[in-house]
Amino acid sequence: MQSHQPLVAVVIPCYRVRAHILRVLERIGPEVKLIYVVDDACPENSGRFVEQNTADPRVRVIYNKENQGVGGATIAGMKQAVKDGAEVIIKIDGDGQMDPAFIPSFAGIIVSGEADYAKGNRFFELEGLKSMPIGRLIGNAGLSFLAKLSSGYWHTFDPTNGFIAIHTRVIEALPLEKVSRGYFFESDLLFHLNLLAARVVDVPMYAHYADEVSNIKPLHEIPRFVAAHLKNFAKRIFYNYFLRNFSLASVELALGVSLIAFGIAYGLTHWDTDTPATAGTVMVAALPIIIGAQLLLAFLNYDIQSVPNIPIHPRLVASRRPMRALRQRDTMMASSES
Repeated sequence: MQSHQPLVAVVIPCYRVRAHILRVLERIGPEVKLIYVVDDACPENSGRFVEQNTADPRVRVIYNKENQGVGGATIAGMKQAVKDGAEVIIKIDGDGQMDPAFIPSFAGIIVSGEADYAKGNRFFELEGLKSMPIGRLIGNAGLSFLAKLSSGYWHTFDPTNGFIAIHTRVIEALPLEKVSRGYFFESDLLFHLNLLAARVVDVPMYAHYADEVSNIKPLHEIPRFVAAHLKNFAKRIFYNYFLRNFSLASVELALGVSLIAFGIAYGLTHWDTDTPATAGTVMVAALPIIIGAQLLLAFLNYDIQSVPNIPIHPRLVASRRPMRALRQRDTMMASSES
């Protein structure tokens, strides 16, 4: 009896990648059954260019009437892949930096049930970093730490890596309409995956850097990335430690923040440059800060140990998003009654 072979699809968002897209398509192996080229209102008409210059029957071109960003283009391709029956969806970029030879490794992790989501990690091997521009190296290292805070996946690195793989059932469970459409897409997706308690793993890889031109404007995007990470961090803490659950870690966090705030406030209000503070005043200010810091470290340790480590897609209903389907049904019933 022949075993079932999951249908693997690849989504390639395209914007100003006309010089590289055909080479990327040529290197995608037979393990992939469907390829979605998403022309994100590309000024180079990359979608039409692909249609005119490739005979690969797996390739299907999707056109976005308006530019939606890399996230919006990826989501458009993912939605179509889900409709067409794909079980594993891989996303790579069309600029040639990502080697399609890694696709079997990414797909295998999802197919085997090891994880719900796999992402590339260019920092795993030192040799792979030699060709990375120093600006990207520093920027990715800093953003990786912020991504750990905001997403809760402390064991992952290189959060902006666009080489990803995900199971279709997980896509159906995600609120895709809430995921960032721009360059923050991959990082924001990790945040939403944590809210689902999905298991995420890194896949060692390397990238090719040649004559491709990045459309990211660092001075414009980095402040937005930082703000978005801090916002997601606050939301994750509220959802996971106060709304959906309340544990000793919740107490440690609340008490730790309160003690540190009290110590700082007390110290500032009793600060006098002319009169030396008494030992008692110093202790009242310092002791809460010390104890609060210890409580926050204890909370941080708990948060690091709480990274989801069991894949959820085997437990999800294959046909529809269970929780979201129920919410939509309740909304429709409420509307009809009113």
